[in-house]
Amino acid sequence: MKDPGPSLFWWSEKKKDELLKFWENYILIMETLEGNQIHVIKPVLPKLNSLFEYAVSEENGNWLFHPSWHMCIYKRMFESENKILTKEGVLHFLELYETKVLPFSPEFSEFIIGPLMDALSESSLYSRSPGQLIGSGSPLGLKLQKFLVTYISLLPEEIKSSFLLKCIQKMSSRHWCAIPILFLSKALANVPRCKALGIEALLALRDVLQCTMITHQILLRGAAQCYLLQTAMNLVDVEKVSLSDISTFLMCLRQEESLGRGTSLWTELCDWLRVNENCFRRASDCSCVGLPEPSSLNAYVKNLVQEYMKSPALETGENCFMPDWFEAKLVAMMVLLAVDVEGMKSQYSEKRRTQNVLRIFLDPLLESLMKLGTNAYMPLLKTDRCLQLLVKLLHTCMLKGSSTQDDEVFTLLQNFVMSTTESISEFILRRLTMNELSSVSDLDRCHLYLMVLTELINLHLKVGWKRGNPIWRVISPLKNASIRHLQEMDHGQEPTLGAQVQRVISMAALATVCEATDRTPELQLGSLEAGPTERFLSALPLNHTLQKPHAEEESSLCEESSSSQGWGKIVAQYIHDQWVCLSFLLKKYHTLIPTSEGEILEPILPAVQMPVRTLQAALEALTVLPSDQVLPVFHCMKILVPKLLTSSESLCVESFDMAWKIISALSNTQLVFWSNLKAFVQFVFDTKVLSTAAKIKGQAYFKIKEIMYKIIEMSAIKTGVFNTLISYCCKSWIVSASNVSQVSLSTAKNYSELVLEACIFGTVFRRDQRLIQDVQTYIENLGHDCAANTVIENTKREDHYVRICAVKFLCLLDGSNMSHKLFVEDLAIKLLDKDELVSKSRTRYYVNSQQHRVKNRIWQALLVIFPRFDQNFLNRIIDKIFRAGFINNQASIKYFIEWIIILILHKFPQFLPKFWDCFSYGEENLKTSICTFLSVLSHLDIITQNVPEKKPILKQAFIIVLQWCFSHNFSIRLYALVALKKIWSMCKTWHVEEFDALTSVIESSLSQVENMPGAGNAKKNWQRIQEHFFFETFHPLKDYCLETIFYILPRLSGLVEDEWIAIGKFTRFTDIPLDSGFQWYLSPTQLCERKPGDWAQQDIGSNSGEADDQSEWTDVQKKIIPWKNNVPDLDLELVFQDRVAKLGKSISRLIVVASLIDKPTNLGGLCRTCEVFGASALTVGSLQCTRDKQFQCLSVSAEQWLPLVEVRPPQLIDFLQQKKAEGYTVIGVEQTARSIDLTQYSFPERSLLLLGNEREGIPANLIQQLDVCVEIPQQGIIRSLNVHVSGALLIWEYTRQQLLKHGDTKS
Repeated sequence: MKDPGPSLFWWSEKKKDELLKFWENYILIMETLEGNQIHVIKPVLPKLNSLFEYAVSEENGNWLFHPSWHMCIYKRMFESENKILTKEGVLHFLELYETKVLPFSPEFSEFIIGPLMDALSESSLYSRSPGQLIGSGSPLGLKLQKFLVTYISLLPEEIKSSFLLKCIQKMSSRHWCAIPILFLSKALANVPRCKALGIEALLALRDVLQCTMITHQILLRGAAQCYLLQTAMNLVDVEKVSLSDISTFLMCLRQEESLGRGTSLWTELCDWLRVNENCFRRASDCSCVGLPEPSSLNAYVKNLVQEYMKSPALETGENCFMPDWFEAKLVAMMVLLAVDVEGMKSQYSEKRRTQNVLRIFLDPLLESLMKLGTNAYMPLLKTDRCLQLLVKLLHTCMLKGSSTQDDEVFTLLQNFVMSTTESISEFILRRLTMNELSSVSDLDRCHLYLMVLTELINLHLKVGWKRGNPIWRVISPLKNASIRHLQEMDHGQEPTLGAQVQRVISMAALATVCEATDRTPELQLGSLEAGPTERFLSALPLNHTLQKPHAEEESSLCEESSSSQGWGKIVAQYIHDQWVCLSFLLKKYHTLIPTSEGEILEPILPAVQMPVRTLQAALEALTVLPSDQVLPVFHCMKILVPKLLTSSESLCVESFDMAWKIISALSNTQLVFWSNLKAFVQFVFDTKVLSTAAKIKGQAYFKIKEIMYKIIEMSAIKTGVFNTLISYCCKSWIVSASNVSQVSLSTAKNYSELVLEACIFGTVFRRDQRLIQDVQTYIENLGHDCAANTVIENTKREDHYVRICAVKFLCLLDGSNMSHKLFVEDLAIKLLDKDELVSKSRTRYYVNSQQHRVKNRIWQALLVIFPRFDQNFLNRIIDKIFRAGFINNQASIKYFIEWIIILILHKFPQFLPKFWDCFSYGEENLKTSICTFLSVLSHLDIITQNVPEKKPILKQAFIIVLQWCFSHNFSIRLYALVALKKIWSMCKTWHVEEFDALTSVIESSLSQVENMPGAGNAKKNWQRIQEHFFFETFHPLKDYCLETIFYILPRLSGLVEDEWIAIGKFTRFTDIPLDSGFQWYLSPTQLCERKPGDWAQQDIGSNSGEADDQSEWTDVQKKIIPWKNNVPDLDLELVFQDRVAKLGKSISRLIVVASLIDKPTNLGGLCRTCEVFGASALTVGSLQCTRDKQFQCLSVSAEQWLPLVEVRPPQLIDFLQQKKAEGYTVIGVEQTARSIDLTQYSFPERSLLLLGNEREGIPANLIQQLDVCVEIPQQGIIRSLNVHVSGALLIWEYTRQQLLKHGDTKS
């Protein structure tokens, strides 16, 4: 009899203790989960592991408790509103099999396919962990892969298939976002090979493939397709599926996104087909002839081509619709797969075998193609199918990611097709010119014929164009016949459908010939003299629309309905083709275009010689044409606008406006968006247009500027838009001469705002956008292992590439060229002005804020262009640079400002007097910024490198530094000591006699600092600042390179990874060439090996909106003994006594610690509450919060009457331990398993109250430091109070108890 499995509930006296323990833990966990707060729940999660230990029997490894109990806990976590808790629950579940093996249970499997997969559909779960590098992969995604691989390999064989089938069906049952489906597909692709899936699962996988197509992220979509194909190859039981099932499945993959020929995935697929080719199930019957399907791949493909080439049984006369492309795509792919499989087999034998196999496959096709020109009675559908297959073979055969020249199969195919060129071209000529195409459905055929013609022209160009080849012989008659058809007018009669269709076809044929002639100089028949074709095209009435014909009576019903529908689409195509021809003409005869109208009385080429009329017609065309047809009009405008900008400025401005309306109305996911945007940028920002507009300084100039800013604005929503503009402009400014240093940038100077905006460009992405970028980087980092990277071209649309383009452009400029010099100087002044503007802005300025990032980019750009500054120019800007040093800045910006000051003083020591003046400003100005100038002094050896007489400089530096060594501010003293140590070692080297008398004092002071007794914070901080990269490793000259500026320094100074630009990106961006000094891209020193330091005073910023890192310790009580360390060592007793004496108020011994609280409103309210109830001190994470308007609104000046102490979160443990040593009881306000009810707790006099963060509460490492946890009794459903309210309740309860103790009833 089958084991009924564990019961839902049972009890046993023997196991009473274990059972009690299980249920106690279970109830505790479920109760805790009600709170929904991760900081309360996290410490309880280890107990969940013990539940599993109790639940599985040690003797036989079976479940003692029903697994549903455990699943309830996970379900509760998965369905939590708190996404952090959901993620924690999912991670915990996925880690189950890392340490234990649980017995199989159907409920467990159902839970995975149900609630777990529902939870996994949330994209935000896949974000990186803090500290993880961009592109290193999602921790949850990797855990999911490990879990599925382990779980499926442990499943019993008979259950594996059904589990996998349900899993795949679940994936196809909902719309997934790109990221979850990608990681699920990747996890499935890594399941070890087994024969688990049959035809039903293959169909389900096909449905999943359809789901992946919904997302706009092409790379993620392509990668998911690759993984789903690998899943099929790994898990499908080939004996249960036929080759036709496989080929239909493969058709769901997009070749341009995943399964491209020549990728690793294609090779993997060929290998899989080769290994399994004789194992596939034979289909019971073949669709047409009732013969069983052959099992070998070659026989299957041969059969496939023969069936494809057979004439369809039903053919509805000449007016039948063109067949769908699906079959042609399928046959082409299977032919090429079979040929490549054959290539694998015959790799070591003779190569002729591949040729023979391809010949056998394509014989029916080639035979039909050879007859096309001569056999006038071949069924229409057969000709369509032949040409469709030909096109698809050529498209599919193109190798992705490598050159096609070495590809034997492509060469063979090319030769086969070349042999049929004559027959095909004659057939196309006949069909296009002999009035054979007369119905609306024939327009699709026309499109097919012209596509084939273009492919044949391309093939002939590849092998070398020969005059008199079959294509050459067809072009001229095709052109003449098309013109003849277009010239025939209906003499006042109602136009017939056939005649109108023929006109559309003739115009399309002319457009194709023009495009081919433009690409192929060999096709240019004759000289530049205007022939009949050119004259005819030029005289065509512009935007001439075709009158809609009445349906002919004899038309079939389907034809009638189709001709009356979509006539507008047909007319749009006709006008589009007109403009294609016109753009060819304008390009060819651009020298004949006059700059104003009215000079030529009888123009030979009206469209060319009457440009104003043509441009007006172009504007009209833009109002008529749909957005996917406007490209040729933009091309014409590109040629016309530069010629007319001086004489017809308002018309040109109108054309800018009209074109911009079209661009701004498009979505960047539409295929036409990028090609339209590129064409738009090329005509509005054409070099000639820019220079002419700048000379006139009229409407056009301001319109161009307006559009420029609109494009930058659009980039915030549509990533990649600004990239198109900046790369086009930078290329057009420098590529106009072979030697960049000879190029004049006088025009560019008028548009330097463009480069300025590019230097500081980059939006702060929303979390979901950042996640997509992270995952895309992860896929890109996989390289050729993921076929999507080979097939999908990297469009370089990331925001980084805007700055990279601008920086590479600036690197190419030559300081000796006057126009370059003026451009750089103008840009530098604009950058400094921008810095001042940002500094004055009222937005919150905190680490990694938009303001911080922009300032950072400004100084990076200034460092890049610094070598082009001369002394005269620096004279103009040096004061601004020094002034920037006085502003409160984030650490990363301080390093850049310090670095640029060091470089200036090294190159031009004559600025040293101005530098010394910086030390003599009023005390208030120098509170924090003096550290910047002291840091510069710590590199005095570099500054004085080129100065022959070093002693006067050393004397001056020594006197200044010595003064600051006695500052009351701890931070300043540390910086001064670092500088003093450097200067003193230089004084000894250069034997400065004047300081001999001070030797013993200086030496003993320095040695006292070095050998400070004890292990206090002062000693630690002295060691830290000396080990800091800026003082220990950084070399201002050797480290001057792009890698340091854009990658190493941002990384070391705590900037978010979004701001690190790896040097590989500079080399990958090839639109702008590398400058000759490429070696200065990479850092030669050890700096790149350094890890971010922990010199807290300067580097680590909190997120509470503080304005400055170096001012951290400046507002603390001034009673500091020299050399004594920071806040935690302060004797608060002195503070209390001092305050009591000043205010004459009774003061308690309560310290309130609010360092974990972020929000200024909560801090302001607490400050007021503490002051009102006489708390002795309030500690905060940063004293900068007191400057916040929201803080001040709630504190109503309480901060002036209450000692505020700054203790940063990383220093809390030390601070709490110190207070414990002084006799304080550390009390936490938190709900834990052992917390005491507030009404039951008696507060000691020396109480320290620790309040948690608004969201996360008190972290686990600090809970261990608590002496006691107190919780506020609650009656309601909501389980938590605002942190200020909680704090106020405890402060009042402390005060109430102390008042009762001291019998003081007055309050």
